Amino acid sequence: MGITQETLERLIARSTDVVVATDRKGIVVYYNDGAKRVLGYEPEEVLGTFVGYLYPSVEEARRVANAMRSKAFGGEGVVQTLETCFVSKSGEQIPVAISGTLLYDESGQEDGTIGFAKDLREILRKDKLATLGEVAIGLSHEINNPLAVIVNQVELLERDVERRAGDEDCSVEHERLDAIRREIGRVAGILDRLGEMAREENYQTVGYAGMARMVDLRHRGHPVVTRDPRLEGLRVLVVDDDLGISHSLAEIFSAWGCVVETAGDGEEALQRIRNGHFQLVLTDVVMPRMDGYELYREIQVRHPELPVLMMTAFHYDRDHIIKRSRLLGLGGVIFKKPVDPTRLRQAILDIVGAEKSPEPVA
Repeated sequence: MGITQETLERLIARSTDVVVATDRKGIVVYYNDGAKRVLGYEPEEVLGTFVGYLYPSVEEARRVANAMRSKAFGGEGVVQTLETCFVSKSGEQIPVAISGTLLYDESGQEDGTIGFAKDLREILRKDKLATLGEVAIGLSHEINNPLAVIVNQVELLERDVERRAGDEDCSVEHERLDAIRREIGRVAGILDRLGEMAREENYQTVGYAGMARMVDLRHRGHPVVTRDPRLEGLRVLVVDDDLGISHSLAEIFSAWGCVVETAGDGEEALQRIRNGHFQLVLTDVVMPRMDGYELYREIQVRHPELPVLMMTAFHYDRDHIIKRSRLLGLGGVIFKKPVDPTRLRQAILDIVGAEKSPEPVA
């Protein structure tokens, strides 16, 4: 069964592509629903006007008209997927690919044109994402290689520090090396996020300055920290000489509903404990002036009812601080790099005797 003229006209009218027809003078005589959706003009705003009104300039409209009359773009009287731009009612330049033909009257004289224009914005966006993906993969590879070298050199440097220090205290040097490892971890996390964006062809933007936006490279894999009624009002003291660690932990505790204060070392922690009532102390292991073991011993003597939770960036107990503290009754130990909110929350619930979370400990 053939398609009737009426059916064909109805299909063209409802096409999602821009369909525009002109008379021999370039006046718009047809404007479909797809054109209205893409360009934003109502039919009465376009019908009867010069078609050049839809282009960025009269020169661009003439370029398309000349292409339709040459043999270089699909044959004389025809143009196929010629790239150009239309200007929407809002002023946006919309990239399109036009396929069109000249129309002739019964005597063979040119009578007008009809063109079908494909909106290229989504296609170009995907092409850009594919290109960015290739750049991201190459960037990750090129940066990960020197990062691996830096990690190895940090390990070697730490061995040299321990060997040359002998019996001297080198806790400050270890904290500095740990800070380097932490920043390496942040860079590695950003590279992982780039790789994730490349694989999924998806990204989000965040505000930067003024109207500017930037790609959001924050990792999305960690659980969302939300208010926990079991920890509401719990008074916590965070002790760490690394301001970045203490501030980030304070933000997590506050999000749970805790009342949190911070101290930069063991001596400051004892001063804060003397001046305030706390229900939990979360302390780093390696700190200058007074390490975690010494702080724990002092708290045991002065405030035996106050539970202590230790955290460390090291995966080994070089000075046996953790071992000695556990022998004296230390409640628990977590690793702080990176901070796993789920594991931290469960450890706190365990040590303060609250109801255990049903979520698994990471």
